[in-house]
Order: sequence, then structure tokens, then C-alpha cells
Amino acid sequence: MKVACLQENLARGLQLAGRGVSTRTTLPILSNVLLRTEGGRLKLTATNLEVGINCWVPAKVEDEGSITVPAKLFTDFVNSLPPGQIEMSLNVRTKSVHIKSGPFEANLKGLDAEEFPIIPGVPEKPTTKIAQSVLRRMIREVAFVAATDDSRPVLTGVLTTFEGGEVLMAAADPYRLSVRRAQLLVPVAEKVEIIVPAKSLLEVERILEDVDDAVEIFVTPNSSQVIFHTEAADLVSRVIEGQFPNYKQVIPASSQTTVIVQRDELLKATRLASYFARDAANIVRFQVDPTSETPLVVSATAAEVGDNTGRIEATVQGQPTTIAFNSRFVQDALASLSAPEIKLELSGPLAPGVVRVLGEEETYLHVVMPLRIPS
Repeated sequence: MKVACLQENLARGLQLAGRGVSTRTTLPILSNVLLRTEGGRLKLTATNLEVGINCWVPAKVEDEGSITVPAKLFTDFVNSLPPGQIEMSLNVRTKSVHIKSGPFEANLKGLDAEEFPIIPGVPEKPTTKIAQSVLRRMIREVAFVAATDDSRPVLTGVLTTFEGGEVLMAAADPYRLSVRRAQLLVPVAEKVEIIVPAKSLLEVERILEDVDDAVEIFVTPNSSQVIFHTEAADLVSRVIEGQFPNYKQVIPASSQTTVIVQRDELLKATRLASYFARDAANIVRFQVDPTSETPLVVSATAAEVGDNTGRIEATVQGQPTTIAFNSRFVQDALASLSAPEIKLELSGPLAPGVVRVLGEEETYLHVVMPLRIPS
């Protein structure tokens, strides 16, 4: 193997592929990144056996070849090199890669590429396609809700349903739910439903760009793996087995009070209140009264610390009510959105609150369970 590429391109590729490197493993090969020449480019591959990431780096290839090298050492060295051309050549006998960039050079010992786990290739025909910007937004608005503990494995994933020309993503933990719908670029012939690990989707978000170019999605015939493929990179993930809970039953059928408010203003008020709520079980109160001069008041009180009140301009319809939420859950939901205005739907102090995006009420919703207000 003998290749030359730009430092900035190689560093970018290692940043993407490096997300798949296993940090805790008894298999030394999983701490390595696979370097392989392919189609006139340098292909970088890393895996932790749950997620595999391939990334292609523009390069001038003189001799074909492959080797695996320690990912952390290689990445640290490349990131510290000055911008410009990097030349790499493989000594097959010593299994080492010679790296040269300007006045700097190094020899990095590696392991045979044949020892590296096989990452499934991309099939000929994708299951479907979707715009990168659309999928990125969906992941950002949904995946953060998934549970982080493994007591119920299905809740650590995102239910992803492809049906007709639409995709739906839903994630839930015991306290909240997020659902987003979007249009596909290529309709599916028949319904496909899988549970993708939220961690995998967060890595997918990192390899996507905010562009209208398509990302191809491949679901294997036995629905055990899913592949997300772009021109620059692809990610292979296992699929979680099991039955996702019926999330629809926690979505309120109606509401008694609706609040339309600027997202940034509500996020700012909730964040300020959260500093005081830290010493009071993270409880933040939302007082809503359409007859008041300030129809929405966000407050928090901690007996040992003090209190905070934020008065926000809002359009309120329906009955007055007071409800309490976990401040972190409200902040997470609002911070995941990019829309300027949101609609808050309430049905009393003990009913779930629903956050919707104004103008996109049919394609997005976020449900937050309330907290009991101490008397």
C-alpha cells in the first residue's frame, strides 16, 4: 500500500470513522482502524461489533493494500500534523506503516487486515432514500429521548417505520415521548419496521450534512441490520429485537388549554428556573392564565436557596391551569427543536403536556409527564 492524501481530509475521515472504535474491548483489533485502498480512495473502517463505520478519503493511490493500526495513536498523530500532504506506505514484512508529512515522519506498527471483523457491504438496491437534512433533523428531535439503561432494551432504541412514502421515528422512556414524521425520497414497496439503537442514530447524525443530497437506507432481508450510506461514509448498525411499546396510548386525545409561545423565550425562562429547581427535585411550575397580563409564568422555588419567576408573552386559549415538569425534560425538548414557535397543549396539573411545532402539528409531537406539585 502506498497512498498520499491531505492532512485535513485524513483528519476528518478519522474523526468520523473513529466514532466506531471500541474503547473497552478484550480484542486488540477492535482498538484499531482499518486502512484499505478502494476505488482510487483510502477507506477507513472501525467497529465495536455493534456499529461499523466506513469513511472514504480522497487520495492518490500508487499501490493497493490494507492494514490496521492503533486508532488513537494514529488519530492523535495525524491531528497534530500541519496542513498539507501526508504520504503513507506499508511494509508488509514488518506490518508497519511509514507516515511522512513535511519534516515529520513515523513508523506505526499494525495488525493484519484479515483479522479485522467483516463489515457488511452495501447491497445494490436501497430500501429507501431520504434527504440528509431531513434525517438529521429527525434524529436530533427524537433520539435523545431514548432510555440509557438496559433494563428494557427496546427503549434504548428508536422505533423506525417506513411505510409508503413516509418514515416515522418514535422514542420513549418512562417520562417522555418524541415522535416525528417525514417524507421519503423513494417510497417503500411494503411496510418495514425496525428498532434502531439511539446511539447508532446519533452517530448517523454526525456523518450527515445539512444538505438535500440523499442518504440511502438499506435494511437487511432478515431485518437484523440497517445501513445508512452517503457518498462520503456509511454506518452499519445492528437492530434491536423485541416489541416496542404502544406509544400512542400515552398521547392525550384532546387538551383544555393551548399556549403558543416563542421557543427561545420559553427555553430561556425554563433554563433560568432550572438553576433554582436543582435544589427542589428539578420541579419547574408553568402557570397559565388567559385572563392575566402575563398569561405564562415559569417559576421555581427551593426552600434553602430562593426562588425565580419568568413572565413570558404568549397566546393562550382555554382554561387557567398550573402544572409542573422536570426542568431538564422541558429544556431537552425545546433545545432539540429549531422552529421559532411552539404550541404547548395542557389538560390539567396531572395530565401529560404535549409540545408541538406550530404549523407542523401533524408531523411532530413531544409528550412530557407532569410532576406532582408539593402542597
